[in-house]
Order: sequence, then C-alpha cells, then structure tokens
Amino acid sequence: MTVHGLFSSKSAAAARASAIPRIAIVGRGFSGMMTAIALMKIVRTPFHLQLFDPNSSVSGGQALSTTRASTILNTRVRDLSVSKGDADDFNDWLCSNAEFRAAVPAAIPGFRQIFVPKDIFSDYVYQRFSEAFSARRDISVQVCPEPVVAIRRMHSGRFLLESGSPANPLFDIVVLATGYGLPKAEDRAEDPSPVRAQRLVARPHTVLLGSGIRVVDQLLQLRDTGYGGQVTILSRNGFLPQRHTPNSADPVFPADAMPGNLSDILRFIRKACREAEAEGRSWQSVMNGLRKHARSLWRSLPAREKQQFNRHLRAIYDSHRNRLPEAIHARLQGELASGNTVLRRGVVGRQGLGGLFFRPAGSGADEIVHAERVLDCRCRGPQLTSPMIASLLDEGLALPDELSLGLAVDQYGRPCLDDGSVVEDLFAVGPLGLGSLPDIDLVPEIVSQAYAVAEHAAERVYPCSRAI
Repeated sequence: MTVHGLFSSKSAAAARASAIPRIAIVGRGFSGMMTAIALMKIVRTPFHLQLFDPNSSVSGGQALSTTRASTILNTRVRDLSVSKGDADDFNDWLCSNAEFRAAVPAAIPGFRQIFVPKDIFSDYVYQRFSEAFSARRDISVQVCPEPVVAIRRMHSGRFLLESGSPANPLFDIVVLATGYGLPKAEDRAEDPSPVRAQRLVARPHTVLLGSGIRVVDQLLQLRDTGYGGQVTILSRNGFLPQRHTPNSADPVFPADAMPGNLSDILRFIRKACREAEAEGRSWQSVMNGLRKHARSLWRSLPAREKQQFNRHLRAIYDSHRNRLPEAIHARLQGELASGNTVLRRGVVGRQGLGGLFFRPAGSGADEIVHAERVLDCRCRGPQLTSPMIASLLDEGLALPDELSLGLAVDQYGRPCLDDGSVVEDLFAVGPLGLGSLPDIDLVPEIVSQAYAVAEHAAERVYPCSRAI
C-alpha cells in the first residue's frame, strides 16, 4: 500500500521515484513510528519512506472512546512529548480532547503529572504521525506487510531488503526499529478471561512468569476481568517494580567525581540515595539523575564488570528505573498482602503435562507447580537469532554488543564494528541498542535518538537539507 503526500499526484511521485532517496523502517512500534515522525519533520527534501511490518493496518486505535486502562504506561505525561522542543505537546493534546477531559476532570487545567494507558499514548503518536505526513506534499509512504528476512549491502552502497514480496527495492537508509522482537506464538499471553479456569476447579490457579511491569499489568487485568483465583508470580530474581513519587521527582545527583569500578559505584549511588532522603528528597530523584551519567558510566566499565552487572545488578536496577504509578503500586502491594497473589523466587524450567517445573531459590531440587494457565510475561532481549539480524551479522554489517543484549551501536544507533568503524546509513533505534546505550528502551530516550537519527540521515541523503 502506497500513500502519497498531501496534494501530490501519483504520476508525479512515480516520475520522481528513481531520483529521490528511499528510506526503510523495519518495525512500526513506538521506535519505528517515532523515527518516521522525526524524518518527516527534519528531512525537508523529498524522500520515499517504506514501513515494513506484518501488521498492515495504520491506526492508532480507539482508546479514547473508553475509560478502561488497558495497559500500564509508567512515564508521566510531561516526559512523553514526541515534538522536539515542545515538552508540553502530549499534555496539550490531552487537554484538547473532550472525552479525556471528561474522564479525568480532577487534573484540569493540565495533565503533566499523571500517567495514562499505553493505548491513549498510541493514539497520540499515530495522530502526530498522520499530521506530520499530511503536512508533506513531497513524500510518499508505503506499508509492506511482508517480514524482512535479510538485509544486504550492494556494491552501490545501497541496501537490499529481502522479504516475501516479489519486488525487493534498494534503499539509501535503513532503520531497524524492531524493539524486542515479536514473541513466539506459544509464548504469547492468553486471553485473561477467567471462565475456562473456573470451570476446571473450585479454586483456579494462574502462574505469571516474570517480574517487570508486564507481570503487574497482566495481574491487574486478571483482577479487573473478575478473576478471583490464586495467582503465583515466578521470578528468577524476585524484584518487582518500585513506585513513583506522588509528584515528579526532579533529578538530583552528587557533583563528586564518580568512582571507577562497579562495587564503588554501587556504594556511591546508595550513599547518594540515603543523603537525598535525609534532605527531604527521594531516592527516585537520584535514580532520575543517574540517567544523565548512565551511558558514560557504562562505557567506562570493563567487559568483566558489565557482565557482573548484568548477572547480579540489572534486575535491581530495572526495578528501580521502571517504576509503577503510585496507585498501581498500592494495588500490587495490596494483592501481595492479601495472600491471593504470591511472589516466588527461583528458576523456571520446562512445562510438562503435570505442571511447570520450578526450582525455588536456595533449593537443589525441582518441584512441580500446578496451574490451569501459565502466562509468560518475561521481557525477552532483542532476537539476535532472527533471520534478519543473523543476515546482518553474517554480512559483517553489525556485531552483538559485549553482553549480547542487542547490537553494538554508537549514540545514533549506527552499528559498530571490530575495527572501530561504524556502518553508515544503517541505524538501530530503541531496544536493539540497549547493551550499548543504557535506558534506550525508555520513551524520552527513544524520542531523542529518533531526532538525532533524522538529523544524521538528512545530512547523508541531502547535505544541508535539515529543517531550520
């Protein structure tokens, strides 16, 4: 499906097709749509944009027609603008929506400090995409529902994207925005409707795997749909998300020089948190301030200490950076206090006919956990073994990062190679670069990276073509 810019004739666009740059974005989650918005705002000369995604529907959904909070978004409105230089853009969009104002009257005149469901944020992103596209009469956008199975660089320097489509055009710039990849069909969470489990036994039992926000979201959706059975959360590390402060915690961080090794850095941060709380601030303020230093700290650590962090500290760090809105956190604590939801720490094994094999922490033997449903809510890393990523590795166009969390990239998302060079015109935006760029899976960081990629792309396709 190809859509041309506002007032642009198809024939004129076709005549220019061979002359204008072609840009491909693989993936249409937030990273992909954000990059598309940034490109349309920054690259002020004509280009053709092709979006590759198995879901061919371009829609933001109808979340604003209902007040049901479908999924948790754990970032405040004030930090979710997709407009460069306008931090209030999302807040202004919410204020202009009559349905939302009616549903959340207490927040008027502004919504900067509140948390909204992901579906509402999705509506906002897609509307801003549509507006950015409508404002451009000189570009065309094509959506390809075929998955990309390989990417190769031709002698001309352009990229060939191989998909199920009989036509595999060449592209001047390719942006990988695949996020964490799609889960396998058997790993996707089932419909949380409690009916089937309640028919099987008098006391139904559901097991949730994981410990992040997805687990909390699935738990609360179960309860919101009337499920009254036992829920057991099985987590390797047992660290559930911490809570946000009632109001935004402005970032603070000590001005002292940071230590040079991991154990001293950990003590430094703990001391900073204690001092902040003693001065009437919060540890959340320190964690927010840490973000400004996270990338330089990560680059300074040797590979051995990065591996140590990944094994022993990442789960703790993630539980403190991916925090829950205070009301959601209170519901979670109430669930755990009631005994109707139980958190168990240990290693999950295979699922057999009799149940799920589970080895509790500190135990040397497996036990079987019986449940009517097992919902896997674990956050998997980017799929480096997928055919598309494997082709990049085979072609020498990318390398895994030191911990194989994703691809080794620079600040723009360009793949880094062993000799210190980078692959020009190829970008990995968002979670694919998590092993190189801490926190790049968070919305504000993805927004900043998307605009940086767009500015870099503008200089590559047409020097001096950036918007002023």
